Amino acid sequence: MDTRKQTESNHIEADVAVVGLGTMGAMALWRIARRSARSVVGIEQYGLVHSHGSFTGESRVFRTAYHEGTRYVPTLLRSRELWHELEKDSGRQLLLQVGTLTVGYAEDAAVQNVIDSVREYDLPHEVLDPAQLRERYPQHAVKNGNIGVLDVFGGGMRPELSVLSALEQAQRFGAQVLANEKVLDISVDGPERVTITTDRRTIRARQAVVAQGSWAKRLSPELSRILSVQPLPLTWFMPHHLELFTPDRFPAFIRDEGGVHFFGAPSLDGYSLKVTPRHFHDPVADVSEVPAVITPEKLSEIGLLAQSFFPDLNPEPVHSSVHHDAFTINKVPVVDVDSTGTVLTLTGFSGHGFKLAPAVGEMAEQFVFGDEITFAAADYDIPAHLAALGQ
Repeated sequence: MDTRKQTESNHIEADVAVVGLGTMGAMALWRIARRSARSVVGIEQYGLVHSHGSFTGESRVFRTAYHEGTRYVPTLLRSRELWHELEKDSGRQLLLQVGTLTVGYAEDAAVQNVIDSVREYDLPHEVLDPAQLRERYPQHAVKNGNIGVLDVFGGGMRPELSVLSALEQAQRFGAQVLANEKVLDISVDGPERVTITTDRRTIRARQAVVAQGSWAKRLSPELSRILSVQPLPLTWFMPHHLELFTPDRFPAFIRDEGGVHFFGAPSLDGYSLKVTPRHFHDPVADVSEVPAVITPEKLSEIGLLAQSFFPDLNPEPVHSSVHHDAFTINKVPVVDVDSTGTVLTLTGFSGHGFKLAPAVGEMAEQFVFGDEITFAAADYDIPAHLAALGQ
C-alpha cells in the first residue's frame, strides 16, 4: 500500500527521505521500504544509476578476507547474506562467486590482515605457495617470495545492476523516487522534523538518511575537515589468451608489489580484463575538480605495470574511465546520527564501501526503526573523526 502524502506538486511529506541514490542511498531505500508501509522518498541529483558516481565501472571486487583489517569482517559476512537476498528479490545474479585471490608477500601488512581475517573468523580459504600459485594461476607473474590467499567467499560484483536492483525493489515496496532533482538545503527543525529543499520542491520528513558520497561536503560543511575527494582510475586490457581470464578460470584479485596495488575481476565483456591501480591522482577539494580522463602518459605507465603482473596482457588499455569517492584520512567511514536523532549521514567509505553497501543500508533501516545500529563502531561518528584529527 502506498501511504505517501503529496499535498501539491511542489511539496511532499514523508516519514523518511533518503538523499542520494547511489550505492549507499539505493541500499538504504531498499532496506527501509521493504520493512513497512512507511512513506519513503528518495532524491537523486542525476538520473537513476547514472555514470557520475563512485559505483560505476562494470565490476567490483567482493572480499571477506579483508586487507583493511579484521574489524570489517562481520559487516562483510552480513553484506554477503544481504547481497544474496537482493539477488533472490530481483531474480538477478549480482555476486559472481568466483573467489578473490590476494597475491603478495606474507610480511606485508595488507596480506597479514587477510590471513588474520581467515583465521579469526574461520573463513573458507586456501593459502598457496609460489609453486602452487604458478601451477593453478599461470595468468599471474609470481615471484619466489609471493604467497596467494584465495578467499572462497569472495568474487566479482556487478555494481550498476546492483544499484538498479535495489532501487527497483524499493519502488516495488512503495518508495517514491525523484530523479534529476538537486538538493539545495537540508534543515533540521527539531526531533523528527527535517526540511529538504530541492530545485523543484520542498520535502518535509520525520527522518532523513543523507548518502551523498563525494558530494557530502557541499551540504554539510563540518565534513570539509574530515573528507577529501579521491579520483580513482579504472582500466581494461585485452589479453592474448582470453580463455585464461574467464570467470571459471580466473578469480577476482588483488596484487601488491613494491608499493604498487592492482585489483580487478575476470573478463565479463568477452574481450577484455579489468586490471586497475588504486591511485593515479592526488586528492581534490571538490568532485568538480576530478579530472575527466587519465592522461596518455599515465595510461602508458599503468599498462606497463599491469603487464608486469599479467604478462599475457597487451599493455595498451582498450577502455578507461575516471571515478571518485569521499575518503577519510584513516579510511574509516562516517556513519553519524545528528544530535536530534533525525538525520543519519553515510559517507567517507574511502574506496572500499561497495561490498559493504547492503549492511550499510541495513544500518539505515535500523536507524529509522529505532534499532541498535549493529555494525557502527564508536569511531565512525563525526566527533570521533574530528578528534582523530585533533580538532
